[in-house]
Amino acid sequence: MPEEVGEMIKKGRLPKKLFLMQPMMIRVCYGLIPCFMASVYFFGLRSLVLTALVLVFGIAAEGSFTLRQGKPITSAVFVSSIILALSLPPTTPFWIAVIGIVFGVVFGKMVFGGFGHNVFNPAMVGRCFIYIAFPIALTNRWVEPVGGDFGGFSLWFPPVDALTTATPLGVLREGKAFPLEQLFMGNTSGSLGETCGWLILLGGVYIIMRKSAPWRLAVSCLLGGISLSFVLRSVGISSVPSPLTSLVSGSFLFGAFFVVTEPISGPKTKAAQWIYGFIIGGLTIILRRYSNFSEGIMFAVLFMNMFVPVMDMAVNEWKGRGKSV
Repeated sequence: MPEEVGEMIKKGRLPKKLFLMQPMMIRVCYGLIPCFMASVYFFGLRSLVLTALVLVFGIAAEGSFTLRQGKPITSAVFVSSIILALSLPPTTPFWIAVIGIVFGVVFGKMVFGGFGHNVFNPAMVGRCFIYIAFPIALTNRWVEPVGGDFGGFSLWFPPVDALTTATPLGVLREGKAFPLEQLFMGNTSGSLGETCGWLILLGGVYIIMRKSAPWRLAVSCLLGGISLSFVLRSVGISSVPSPLTSLVSGSFLFGAFFVVTEPISGPKTKAAQWIYGFIIGGLTIILRRYSNFSEGIMFAVLFMNMFVPVMDMAVNEWKGRGKSV
């Protein structure tokens, strides 16, 4: 790669700007900062290095395609890289995280033609691949968060005796209760950037207020999760957590604000956005309860990505018929 870049520089084939700064994507990066800071505070400086490593390889993966074509690297790859990094368990080996982002960028984005053409969410494509390829590393090696005033900012990683195989979702699947305040404040095991509910809300509200994420997608996803949780509990399925617990446990909040709202792989029409988000929210609750996977939003998003073009076409056709009447 470095030799190829040097050769392109000599031939004048590189774009005038190496990076395409997309304001919307940059604002999403800003919105992810609270979650990133929480990941370092709760799980140590290793989180910072892992995120930086994923960013570097994500940029390199996209650049290996775009620079050959004389096009700049888009800011969207920053978002995909950070989201993937923050969705990983704290103990994820660096090499697995690198495989995840490279696979996600290449096979979830660039093979479709790059930014604006991808059918699936690149971050979720990468995470799904390593989730299936390396299940033990992605599902069975968790760690309790660091405490204290400075938290993980003064440590590389939580102490060895903090290792655990239990997560809040695992406890909830067994029908046991889990302190709601711990889920909201982030003082629990889980993926790097998905444990602290109030900071996820802070970042999520920011990107919505700055119009960097369609609010209908986030709100409909939350409504879908609340509705299915309520319905399942109402019919006597006690192992399904309460609606509020369902929202603040696992990656539901993080997924609703930062994954479901991905602009390219999501619907463009308003009606389709409501349907898309609602189904993802409900499907996540169903997968959590009835599948072998304790976390379901990744699969729910990728599944619904397939139907986005059809949903938008159906809404536009319905609108067209309404106008012709």
